[in-house]
Amino acid sequence: MKPISKKTLRKPIFSFSLFAICVILLSMEYMERKQRQTNPQPDGTQVETTAPQVQQTDSTTETESTLNNITQLELPAYTNEAIIITHTGFTLAYNNEWHLPEWVAYELTAEETTGTVDRSDHFRPDPQSPLPQITTDDYRNSGYDRGHMAPAADMKWSTEAMNESFYMTNICPQNHNLNAGDWKELEELCRQWATEYEKIYIVCGPIVGSDSQHIGANQVTVPHAFFKAILAYNNQTPQTIGFLFANKAGNRPLQNYAMNVDDLETVIGINLFHHLPDYIEDKIEQTTQINQWTW
Repeated sequence: MKPISKKTLRKPIFSFSLFAICVILLSMEYMERKQRQTNPQPDGTQVETTAPQVQQTDSTTETESTLNNITQLELPAYTNEAIIITHTGFTLAYNNEWHLPEWVAYELTAEETTGTVDRSDHFRPDPQSPLPQITTDDYRNSGYDRGHMAPAADMKWSTEAMNESFYMTNICPQNHNLNAGDWKELEELCRQWATEYEKIYIVCGPIVGSDSQHIGANQVTVPHAFFKAILAYNNQTPQTIGFLFANKAGNRPLQNYAMNVDDLETVIGINLFHHLPDYIEDKIEQTTQINQWTW
């Protein structure tokens, strides 16, 4: 992201107002209308539009060598407010004021998508989290699902990774329709992309504000929205895509939630894919070509 240098990082935007969410939703509606313009009309007529010009990253030996030598590409820039917790299958930044992760990041490989470990469904406190430790009681009768950030289905390659995905530090209060609908659909699509590109890097998390509601005895913050960003690198051209979902019922094509990662960073105030060299990051985060991805 060009406005953010690696040396001077912005703090997360914790006071994300309801007004800002409304602006985002309006922009998403605009994106949906724009998407409809490129789709066949009910009468079969095709609307002609001019495809946006998108910068392509040079597929040079230098770029390939650079990315191949970078580890932990999934990680955002750290902030002083968060507690970094590392588990077998993912890393998270825990906010003890929200009682939520600020973000959860992990690499997902094609091989990992073929794992056979059964889902555990054993939600429990994270032994690495500070007090007060959040339990399932904080979600009981709240009307919200215990929504995974790093999904259990992405952790079926390891019994330990599967069990740790049910730690409450990886969970957020999530609208049931979103959790079982569009959010789940994107999780499934990410596994498809991991197979297609051999591996992808994922970071996701909640967006909260000063006017957010709370649930449970420990006052767990209810997010206004959720974000997810994906980096794919298939030894040719690295590419990124971001998604933004309001924490409410919805049933729309995933393309309607898509945005470029640079704009997503502006919304959430987090420097994503921080370990990418700036010259690569600037190219791939400022533009997103929907047709680059298989839907």
